[in-house]
Amino acid sequence: MKTRKITKAVFPVAGMGTRFLPATKSIPKEIMTLVDRPLIQYAIDEARAAGITEFIFVTSRGKSALEDYFDVAPELESRLRDAGKKELLEVLKDTNMDSGAIAYVRQNRPLGLGHAVWCARRLIGDEPFAVLLPDDVIAAEKPCLQQMVEAYAQTGGNMVATMEVAPERVSAYGVLDVADDMGDIVRAKGMVEKPKADEAPSNLAVIGRYILSPRVLNNLNDIKQGAGGEIQLTDAIAKEIGGEESVYGFRFRGQRYDCGSKAGFLQATVAFGLAREDLQAEFADYLHDLLAQQKAAQ
Repeated sequence: MKTRKITKAVFPVAGMGTRFLPATKSIPKEIMTLVDRPLIQYAIDEARAAGITEFIFVTSRGKSALEDYFDVAPELESRLRDAGKKELLEVLKDTNMDSGAIAYVRQNRPLGLGHAVWCARRLIGDEPFAVLLPDDVIAAEKPCLQQMVEAYAQTGGNMVATMEVAPERVSAYGVLDVADDMGDIVRAKGMVEKPKADEAPSNLAVIGRYILSPRVLNNLNDIKQGAGGEIQLTDAIAKEIGGEESVYGFRFRGQRYDCGSKAGFLQATVAFGLAREDLQAEFADYLHDLLAQQKAAQ
């Protein structure tokens, strides 16, 4: 099957990050650092690995620090150069984006993920595109979106990243109703947004990686407010089921961390810290001593 190359990605970053107040009073949640890189950098790096060359940020008021992060910093670079800190200059290269590579559009009302993606419609045009939610950080040997792009080359249509969750947690996710299970790839016959545990068609949950047909943008024109009073992206994707382009779920290989929650952010910090060769030994020793002290105190 011949499919169009995915070169555009949408990053919905308009949320206020209220679960991380007071930190997010002055900085966007996406700039919060996981070890030594902000959440948004992990998403950008993943997109680049998948061949994305055009990055569309859906922002809101108070996100100027996010825009500045991907701009060049001449004074900082000059000072590092004068100090002979070549390694740090190399680190900064990943944060600099070429002129025109990033576009910013505003979501002026908090109407949900579907509405945020719809705000980028004029920049997407008639091309298939990816959507990455920076809150979902995925540790994987091969980046999640790259895995999906390779699978999409076989299926076409629309594809969502999926993972199995405990039945009592399905109400926090969009959930697939599976028609055909082919292992890594499943074909959906339905999608339900945040179902009750006893009404969920499966425990295969949709997480924050998507490859979508531009037809989904047309569907969003007609979608009314759904679960939570928001315009749900899941509803617009579900309208493609049974149509010209199927909807597939992809069981990615990797570990997903929900960095939109405090517990998930802490879990990711520990996991990514232990994965770093320059931090692993000292950090592991600290955690070992901390657990020993807690056990002794019980």
